[in-house]
Amino acid sequence: MPTTPSRTLETFANPAPERDFQIHMEIPEFTCLCPKTGQPDFATLVLDYIPDRRCVELKSLKLYVWSYRNEGAFHEAVTNRILDDLVAATEPRHMRLTARFFVRGGIFTTVVAEHRMAGWQPAQPVPLADVESRASVRG
Repeated sequence: MPTTPSRTLETFANPAPERDFQIHMEIPEFTCLCPKTGQPDFATLVLDYIPDRRCVELKSLKLYVWSYRNEGAFHEAVTNRILDDLVAATEPRHMRLTARFFVRGGIFTTVVAEHRMAGWQPAQPVPLADVESRASVRG
């Protein structure tokens, strides 16, 4: 049976809910239609998130992204809608969606939308010693 586009985002349990970790995805084949001209708009979507209890399943994300192929949408609206749908499905601690639209009329457009769970603060990074400086000390 052939695969078809879908607006259903499936999730799975976070395998390490006790820790903050970042998931980074690049989706280079996003397509929607310009609502004014009907011509295709192409973008690379960059998704970064820190899951809480659920992670998004990749095949369902692929089919979800594919579902926009024949839909007219302004860049700003479609970026925020996708973020809203992903947040609703996964309820992450933090999520950022960057949509880098290819040139149209001599203009590149990048839209960044972000969600932060109420009360969540990122942990401070642990400073690590520079490996090269330690190697030179040992001489």
